[in-house]
Amino acid sequence: MAGTPYIQLKKRPYGEDMEMYDKKMSHEKKAALELAEASRQAEWLYPSFVREIFHGKLFWNLIHPFPQQSLEDRKIGTEYSEKLKSFLLNNLDPDQVDKTGEIPDEVIKGLKDLGAFAMKISPEYDGLGLSQVNYNRAIHMVASYCGSTAVLLSAHQSIGVPYPLSIFGTEEQKRKYLPRFRKGAISGFALTEPGAGSDPHTMKTIATPVEDGKHYLINGEKLWISNGNIADILVVMCLTPPKIERGREKKQITAFIVETNTPGFQAAYRCSFMGLNGVKLGLLKFNNVKVSKENILLGEGQGLKLALVTLNTGRLTVPAAVTGMSKWCISVARKWAKERKQWGAPIGEHQVIATKLASITSSTFAMDAVTWLTSHMADAKKLDIRLEAAMAKLFCTEASWKVIDDTFQIRGGRGFETALSLKGRGEPGYAVERAFRDCRVNLIIEGTSQIMRLFIAREALDPHLKRIMSILNPRVPILKRIKSVFSAGLYYMFWYPGLWLPTLGLRGEKDLPVRLKKHVKFIRCKSKHLAREIFLKMIIYQQRLEAKQNILARFVDIGTDLFVMASACSYAASLVNKKDNAYGKTPVELADLFCREARARVTRNFQDVCRNNDKISTEIGKKMLGSEYEWLENEIIK
Repeated sequence: MAGTPYIQLKKRPYGEDMEMYDKKMSHEKKAALELAEASRQAEWLYPSFVREIFHGKLFWNLIHPFPQQSLEDRKIGTEYSEKLKSFLLNNLDPDQVDKTGEIPDEVIKGLKDLGAFAMKISPEYDGLGLSQVNYNRAIHMVASYCGSTAVLLSAHQSIGVPYPLSIFGTEEQKRKYLPRFRKGAISGFALTEPGAGSDPHTMKTIATPVEDGKHYLINGEKLWISNGNIADILVVMCLTPPKIERGREKKQITAFIVETNTPGFQAAYRCSFMGLNGVKLGLLKFNNVKVSKENILLGEGQGLKLALVTLNTGRLTVPAAVTGMSKWCISVARKWAKERKQWGAPIGEHQVIATKLASITSSTFAMDAVTWLTSHMADAKKLDIRLEAAMAKLFCTEASWKVIDDTFQIRGGRGFETALSLKGRGEPGYAVERAFRDCRVNLIIEGTSQIMRLFIAREALDPHLKRIMSILNPRVPILKRIKSVFSAGLYYMFWYPGLWLPTLGLRGEKDLPVRLKKHVKFIRCKSKHLAREIFLKMIIYQQRLEAKQNILARFVDIGTDLFVMASACSYAASLVNKKDNAYGKTPVELADLFCREARARVTRNFQDVCRNNDKISTEIGKKMLGSEYEWLENEIIK
């Protein structure tokens, strides 16, 4: 949804080679990059733990001690989650939802009565006013039971109308729409189109001003909009008339609040997918849908910026959901590995299965740490969490896919069999097959794993880019550019040598279990190593680094593992240091195993940055597109 995020420096600062590279870039690509760059959050108003990792600094105090819920807030969340849990257990059969493709009307009504469509809305507008932590606790629990119901609730209020309206809406807009969600109105966020996904530059839905600009007529199509087929209210992204800046036409993407009972709106088609069969989304058509100018959110031309800011916090629900599903997998795998016997012993006692059980348990512990750390960060509002949220989404979705895949393998043939079939022949109906199908899309929604890596890379490089852009920009007065050269030179003269110096112990590290201190030392060391490698590659590739997406991805994977390792260590320490510790040393054991496996990945990624098969793989990929390997498609039915 966020578009290609990596900035393109369009000047020619490095001679003929860069000049040729710049000429090769198409006008379309330039325009797309400029649009994405103009829409991103340019300023860092608050600290970011992850941002500093990419620059060789570990601000341990930003995540440790691990944040805790107040007793009052935890009580609120527990009471609400228990109500929701009891209702679902008594009224909803997730296997029937999967079979029929419908969440029963009486269930939706019951959710409305529980205020489940107004969880994050302020009580001022008749909402429940749950904190991000409590909201994520609720979605975490629902997702462990029924993926389709979790999507219904999360798509509505994580990225649907309630959140962007609460953040960016006028007081008049809030009072008009927010109370409707307590009564059960359902919403969605309409950005994606048949030909425009992660690149909003290709968007074709237009909003044409009429009646002297007092109203707009929306025409176009939107695709795969969660809840779109049943939504009462949508946020719809449209192209509005372009503006001329410095003699060039600049696209304007504007967000509108659209009520779906407006003439001209049509939910034209419901799509069918491999999983999440109970969700209702498909093709939405807008034919001269008339909306008032007062329905513009944030401002004309600010739609993409609204989308990116909304996603920063909206993404946090995905980690909560997939972590809930992963905990369910642990439960299933544990029970089955004890029950199923092969060669005279439970399969869980065989080493090959035991290692899988260990991996899914330690990975889920790390997912839990990242989920609640970033949720607390969102509530505290003292940190810039755009990188943390993106990493939480990236790590948790990819880790959860491995968890469900391993659980599937442990269950064997019963993992492949549907829950209804298992029940039909008298066995427990563990719906591993359904969870497997429901889970896969998480690596795609709200930013694919590939887009997440590009987004994170762009934001991580931001401090470097800011220092050099004023040097390279010919529009900047020459004296100011010279001043920038000296300023950047002075900064790097002290910063880069510092990356080679040993770091003293961290403040607050003393309360860490001894078993975890070595991992924090590793994080500090590899953070500096990462900063050095990034800087070196920027010097070597300069403008061409934008095209080295595999290298950027490896940097992101290293940074992600370092962030998750730090989160897991802090989380484990918080659990074992509690006065009423009921866990013993088990959190430390899980954090230790996760960190050991993450360290191996970090080491391997550093090696692959310098020694890899990227060049030959890229060449073969291009030849494949050119049909040079079409001969391999022989003896099949096309």
